[in-house]
Amino acid sequence: MDHAHSPSTHRRDRAIRAAVAQGLLADDQQPLVGLLDVAAVRESAAALRTAFDEVTADGQEVLHSFAVKAASLVPVLRLLSECGIGAEVASPGELALARAAGVPAAHTVLDSPAKTTAELSEALALGVALNADNPQELSRLDTLLAGTGGADGAAGTPGTPGPGAPVTPAAGIRVGLRVNPQLGGGTIDAMSTATATSKFGVALGDEGARAWVVQAYRDRPWLTRLHCHVGSQGMALDLMAAGVRATYELAEEINAAVGRQQVTTLDIGGGLPVNFASDETTPAFADYARLLARTVPGLFDGRYGLVTEFGRSLLAKAGTVLARVEYAKTAGGRPIAVTHAGAQIAVRTVFAPESWPLRVHAYDSGGRPKTTAPVAQDIAGPCCFAGDLVARDRKLPLLAAGDHAALLDTGAYYFSNPFGYNSLPRPGVYGYTEAEGTDDPIRFHPVRDPQTLDDIVTESGAAHRDTLV
Repeated sequence: MDHAHSPSTHRRDRAIRAAVAQGLLADDQQPLVGLLDVAAVRESAAALRTAFDEVTADGQEVLHSFAVKAASLVPVLRLLSECGIGAEVASPGELALARAAGVPAAHTVLDSPAKTTAELSEALALGVALNADNPQELSRLDTLLAGTGGADGAAGTPGTPGPGAPVTPAAGIRVGLRVNPQLGGGTIDAMSTATATSKFGVALGDEGARAWVVQAYRDRPWLTRLHCHVGSQGMALDLMAAGVRATYELAEEINAAVGRQQVTTLDIGGGLPVNFASDETTPAFADYARLLARTVPGLFDGRYGLVTEFGRSLLAKAGTVLARVEYAKTAGGRPIAVTHAGAQIAVRTVFAPESWPLRVHAYDSGGRPKTTAPVAQDIAGPCCFAGDLVARDRKLPLLAAGDHAALLDTGAYYFSNPFGYNSLPRPGVYGYTEAEGTDDPIRFHPVRDPQTLDDIVTESGAAHRDTLV
């Protein structure tokens, strides 16, 4: 298929035209909007499930959970849950969002390198699965699980137990340990989680660490899961698969050491990279699942339950940020389109453009694709610093005031995680669907209301105006 003319591309063009026609950007207070293709989200979720269905054993338990940080929006989590995708949360706020979306506790996983005792207690009480990050966290869990069949004391465990009384966990607690196989990083250092000095998990290559992990499982019969997360944008698939293989081999070692299959579930994380260069979805979930089947065949023989934690790869292609061009000018002979999409919506792209380049498409004042000859130009945002550019020297049809710039592949980490620079309002976010055979085929569904100026003032402490004077 020519991906430049794929169904999702046509839907996007129709949605942009409809967004302009229906006035989603008409208000001067809201010259920016996030658009999410509901059909594309459903297709992505189905592709993930199908990819693993093709390689897993009959009856093998698999939970695909969505990394909530990639789109912390309740209606999106609800949609994904309806598509059979759970939630991977990394904070009390994300857990609250997942619960508000109706994601069952049995389909929720808590990961974080800095869980408080209160977070651990809540997860245990709710029956949310959790992965401990370090020996001190395991020591806190020892205290919380005292008298519930867990290890009584953490023999050989470094650190001091944190405060907190024993809790009554939900039936069938699901607790694991995160490990770092220390395989190295990808092309984006800040996103690499499996480096020698990563802050995440127990570093398996450190002296005595592997033996400590095995003993930790010996001491804790309730420790039944093992977790790694090697993937990220810029990470090679072979390295991701090697991380899963190292985790599987450790699980086999633990089970042999304790003389039974104590580790019953392997959480292999997510981090499948996204192609930001075209509409093509590559690598595909099927590519990764087949690579895992070749690299770690024992993973799919039915002895282990599996958990995945994909985020960006599930939603990126489904999202578009659409911004009105407020002014068109030149500087040093280069055209500049000044839009309302900058660092407040595309913080990674603005501050690390080489690592996070975005495609930008040009649309006219009516929301139709511009087809004039491409001209090298800058696409600037509204933030008050010179580097607030989402594209530099980019060849596009020349944008004029009143036109629209579309930032593609922004369904994850862009409109859902705004940056409060210059107190710019957070844009409204709308899902869109198509209704065949109607005069108005594109329908918009509110996901997040546009932030008002009153909202900003309230959030910024207006109720406490006089407390410092």
